[in-house]
Amino acid sequence: MTKKWGTGTLVIPAPIEVDELMRKVPKGKLITINEIRAALAKKHGTNVCCPLTTGIFAWIAANAAEEQRQKGEKDITPYWRTLKTGGIINPKYPGGVERQKELLEKEGHKVVRKGKKYIVVNYEKSLVRLYEETTL
Repeated sequence: MTKKWGTGTLVIPAPIEVDELMRKVPKGKLITINEIRAALAKKHGTNVCCPLTTGIFAWIAANAAEEQRQKGEKDITPYWRTLKTGGIINPKYPGGVERQKELLEKEGHKVVRKGKKYIVVNYEKSLVRLYEETTL
């Protein structure tokens, strides 16, 4: 990991921490996994937050939210607002690209296909930078 992420300290986040940050993203806004990782690294005073476990926990939060939605619950984690690096839609989230695209477009985002990937146009303008907040 040193070659890709550098030297220093690494935090392995708890699943609840990833879910909590995903829940903080308001309607019409977006976040990337890297933004979540940056916020968690800052929170724990480390250089890096593990990309593998953060991604896995985001996937778990997304699937748990979809199960809750299917049971009729309204207050679920808005997983569709969490993108991969570069504004790419995560095809592994519930319902695949089509479901996430639908939910994002309902919130005013434009999604386009680039090759095999789907990207939110100008996603940077809608990013929430949680790591800049003083309290997480």
